[in-house]
This record gives sequence, structure tokens and C-alpha cells, in this order.
Amino acid sequence: MFQKNNSSNEINTIIGKNSCFKGVFSLKGALKVEGCYEGENLSVESIFVTASGKVKSNIKANTVVAEGIIIGNIEAKNRVMLMPTSRILGEIKTPELIIQNGAILEGLCVIAPTATTNPKDGIFALYNGNNNNSGVVKNND
Repeated sequence: MFQKNNSSNEINTIIGKNSCFKGVFSLKGALKVEGCYEGENLSVESIFVTASGKVKSNIKANTVVAEGIIIGNIEAKNRVMLMPTSRILGEIKTPELIIQNGAILEGLCVIAPTATTNPKDGIFALYNGNNNNSGVVKNND
């Protein structure tokens, strides 16, 4: 998942177990949160919230792996993985959601191929007989 030698998921920033960062944070690469982060928005390529980690922020990333606590909305381009110790309060929007037994999640989940798709309209179109191969409709907003 997150390894030091894999350049796309290289953890180049760590918020340590006894540290708390508050404010605006945007970086290239992966972030590992062992302590806490609080802010309005967190934009990273990948984020790994360890079992001791706490995040109170909206998150935008390619990949999110959570073992700890996240309070805020999550938007991931590739995948969100909730491990057994994760506790999530907020909406999740991603094309792939993996929830392991033991995880706690309260919030709306939208699983769709991209952020610009509108699954609700696509599902109603399929139900009403409009054959749309993907089952999703592009959102023009």
C-alpha cells in the first residue's frame, strides 16, 4: 500500500504520534498521520491515517487508507480503504470503497467511476428503460 521505495506512494511527510498540526496543508506524495491534523481542507496524493492518527478535515487525495479517526468528507480519485480500527464521520466519494469488518462509518457514500458522474440519474435512467451502458450520467454542473 504505502512503501518507502514506491515513488507514487512514497511517504515523504509524517505527522508524528505526539504531534498536532493545525492549518492548511497541501503536498506532493504521501502523508502518514500518527498524531493529529486539523484544518478545513487537506490535499495530498495519498494519506495513511494510522490507528493512533486523528484527522478533522475534508480530504482530497488519490488514495486514502484509514486505521484511525477521520471527521470530515473524503474525496478520493482511486480508492478509500477503511481498516478494522477506523472510525469515520463524513461523506465518502470514490470509485472504490473497501470496508473491513470492524470499521465504523457514518455518512453518505457515493461510489462512482469519476467525480463528474451522477449515479442517481444514471440509475433512474436504467430503471426507466433508458439503456445507458455505464449506468451513470455525466454531471454538467
